[in-house]
Amino acid sequence: QVQLVESGGGLVHTGGSLRLSCAASGRTLGMGWFRQAPGKEREFVAAISWSGGTALYSDSVKGRFTISRDNAKNTVYLEMNSLKPEDTAVYYCAAATVLYAGANTGAYKSWGQGTQVTVSS
Repeated sequence: QVQLVESGGGLVHTGGSLRLSCAASGRTLGMGWFRQAPGKEREFVAAISWSGGTALYSDSVKGRFTISRDNAKNTVYLEMNSLKPEDTAVYYCAAATVLYAGANTGAYKSWGQGTQVTVSS
């Protein structure tokens, strides 16, 4: 399994921006970002295909977040703009075993340790 390491989390005010990175130890196929807030289930945030040509977003982040990837660097990014307090969570990246997994959590077999994002009001 590929090893994943997230970075870029932190504390921002409402309306602020952050860029998360997920560095993989090797080549990856479909990739995704998920998040888990305290006391809540882990939820899908965004996914991108191996080529980067297809992306999917949850309704809660659509228009504010952008997922992208640089296969030469084995890195996936999540650009987060117009952050809201409800975006506060631990954010995880995940690697799928297919070219594109979308929101299918079961297709993601490798997970990072997570990075905390806190948005203050």
